[in-house]
Amino acid sequence: MEEFMLVILIFVVIIVLGSIKQINQYERGIKFTLGKFTKTMEPGWRLVIPVFQSFRKVDIRTKAVDVPEQEAITKDNVSVRINAVIYYKVFDASKSVLEVENFFYAVSQLAQTTMRNVVGSVSLDELLSERDKLSTEICNIIDKATDPWGIKVENVELKDVSLPEEMKRVIAKVAEAEREKQAVITKSIGEVEASKNLAKAAETMAKSDGALHLRTLSTINDISSDQSNTIVFALPIEVLRALENKNDKKNK
Repeated sequence: MEEFMLVILIFVVIIVLGSIKQINQYERGIKFTLGKFTKTMEPGWRLVIPVFQSFRKVDIRTKAVDVPEQEAITKDNVSVRINAVIYYKVFDASKSVLEVENFFYAVSQLAQTTMRNVVGSVSLDELLSERDKLSTEICNIIDKATDPWGIKVENVELKDVSLPEEMKRVIAKVAEAEREKQAVITKSIGEVEASKNLAKAAETMAKSDGALHLRTLSTINDISSDQSNTIVFALPIEVLRALENKNDKKNK
């Protein structure tokens, strides 16, 4: 009889120990009793009666998941390949188990579909220049769709946009043409400014007797620094006029 009681006691201890389940701080436990949802178990040691009860752990930490590369066509009919990373977490563990079969797979599939739809609604220029705006739009759409599953989408980042080789060459030619255009504009602006300054300088020299002669002498002085140069100097008419005016003043 004592041996039988000992066996029973050992059996009960094993059952009790087997009924204690540990829920970590970053987890929540979903308990079922006779197949029906009972409650969400908080972190710590929790009792789950074998046979009659079962449970499932749900990790509530933020997850970073790579969205596989997708092929999409933009609004202006350019084929591109895009990939992204999505950050999300479970805010309601019971919904993530009861409302969707596999929320990991479901979120990934929803992200892929949403990416293709959003890319198809914009042009290539918008896709390349407004990546942050598109990421926010994709995040909002996915977050709204996953709310009934107890999933909170925190952020979506478009990692890479791959273009066909012929499209890369076209974009490179456009960029080169734009640079040449800017260079021509800059050069023309400089020429306009230079012509204004030259006109102002010529006007100033015309009002001063001998100013052009002094400018000529200054230019000759600059050229004469190189002994290999041969200088042919023609006497400007302005010099003759300056000398003539000087003689007229002396005679007076």
